[in-house]
Amino acid sequence: MIVTIDGPAGTGKSTVARRLAKLLGFNFLDTGAMYRAVALSCLKAGASDATAMGDQAGLAQIMFDGPTVFLNGEDVTTDIRKADVTEFSSRVAAVPAVRSRLVEIQQEIGRTGDLVTEGRDQGSVVFPTAEFKFFLTAAAEERARRRQHELAARGTHLSLKEILDQQDERDRRDESRECSPLAPAADAILVDTTGLTVEEVVDLLFGRIGFVPVVDRR
Repeated sequence: MIVTIDGPAGTGKSTVARRLAKLLGFNFLDTGAMYRAVALSCLKAGASDATAMGDQAGLAQIMFDGPTVFLNGEDVTTDIRKADVTEFSSRVAAVPAVRSRLVEIQQEIGRTGDLVTEGRDQGSVVFPTAEFKFFLTAAAEERARRRQHELAARGTHLSLKEILDQQDERDRRDESRECSPLAPAADAILVDTTGLTVEEVVDLLFGRIGFVPVVDRR
C-alpha cells in the first residue's frame, strides 16, 4: 500500500508522514530531501542552468539510513536544511530533467513495499494510483512561524517577514512551474493543519486509513 502526503512547505507534512509511517509499520520516503540533496550538489558544482542541474541529478547518489541523508556517500542531513539550499531547491525542482530522474527513483522505491511518501506531486504524478492521498495546507503566517522556529533551532534567525517573502516566492514557483506544479490530486483528501498539533494531524490521517496500529507510536 502507498500513502501520499503532499502540500507546500510549513504544513507539517514531513513530520506527519514520518510518524504515520512508523504507526503503520510502513517505510517512509522524504522526497523533499532528495530535491534538497540535488540542490546541494548543484550549489557545490556551480550548476546554475537547467542542463547542468539535470546532469547533477543524474550523477547524484542519494541514500537514506533512517532520518540520515547521504549524497554520494557523505552525510548531508544538516547541510540540506540550510537556508540557501532550501531556497535553491525549488529552482532545481522546476527543471524537468531533475524531476524526471527523481520521479523514476521514487517509483522504484515504491515498488519495494508499503510506503508513506511526502512531497509536492506524490499523489498527482508519482503515485497516481496510491490507495490514500492527502494534501496538507495551513495559513501562510502559521507556516512561516513553523519555519522560523525550525531555523532558529538550527541557529539561523530570520524575521517573520523575511520568511513570508521567501515562502511566497517559493509557493509561486512551485505552483506555476510547467512540470508537475504543486496542486492536490483530484482525489486527494484536503487537510488544513492550522492550529492542529502533529499528533492531531497524524490521528486524523490514521483514522481515514482505518488501520490497526502495528507499531508503538511512542
